[in-house]
Amino acid sequence: MNVYLPGSLSELWSRQEECGMAQFFAGGTDLFVKLRASAQYPRALIGLEAVRELRSIEEREGAIFVGAGASHTRLLSHPLIQAHFPLLAKALRVLGSPPVRNMGTIGGNICTASPAGDALPPLYALGAEVELRRRDRSRRLPIHEFILGPGKTALAENELLYGVWLKKDDSPALFHFEKVGPRKALAIAIASFAALINSTDAGIVKKARFAWGSVGPVVVTSREAEESLVGFPLTRESLQRIVPIVDKIVSPIDDVRASASYRRALAGNLVLRLAEYGPREMGGKGEGLTRT
Repeated sequence: MNVYLPGSLSELWSRQEECGMAQFFAGGTDLFVKLRASAQYPRALIGLEAVRELRSIEEREGAIFVGAGASHTRLLSHPLIQAHFPLLAKALRVLGSPPVRNMGTIGGNICTASPAGDALPPLYALGAEVELRRRDRSRRLPIHEFILGPGKTALAENELLYGVWLKKDDSPALFHFEKVGPRKALAIAIASFAALINSTDAGIVKKARFAWGSVGPVVVTSREAEESLVGFPLTRESLQRIVPIVDKIVSPIDDVRASASYRRALAGNLVLRLAEYGPREMGGKGEGLTRT
């Protein structure tokens, strides 16, 4: 098996045409584990880490573009991510270990398409779009149309995840990400939850965006759950109206980390905990939700 590290996109496409059935990789933190486990190797591996434009993080067209090869560590320290997407940064802080964050990339976390991927609930809540490219064309998809199931994406043959587009929304918002695992660090999520909430000065919710990880084959979102909170303060009584909706929309599995019934209960409880974390002016105890 040959391994190539092209320095530009034009070189990358040339290598791909030369190799035929090549496999792209970035940090390789998931792919290399799978290759060793399956003992089935592609004819060639093409690394993305030396392609500069795949590592870029910059403002374009009024949005923020994040190249698929940007590492989690770089995202965490980048001022554009800190300023506009603290929800994503909060999730990345609990992703793996420092070495994994140094090697792993946002593109890899998306293409692995694990429902337990830590970056995915924030990206769903933020309405992220992915840009896919071949040598002769590019296209964009909302992230929920790109991830089709565990390990399955809408990537076509000879197509590459080029980057992620995040719309800036600088209106004040409360954000929260919580991950529950068998331990506080270096754990795969049993369940995770991302929330973005806009409210009036009086603490009445104007808009809410929720996304649950690891409680279904893909990240779970619900317009019904989000809209049921609009017009109400962020109290336990208001949030309680969402729990039956959550119970209806999640479809967790039993595995070595937790039972399906535990995950189902956890998905609802994570919503209720917003009342504990919420600011005092919105009826909470002021213990955790952060305002952008």
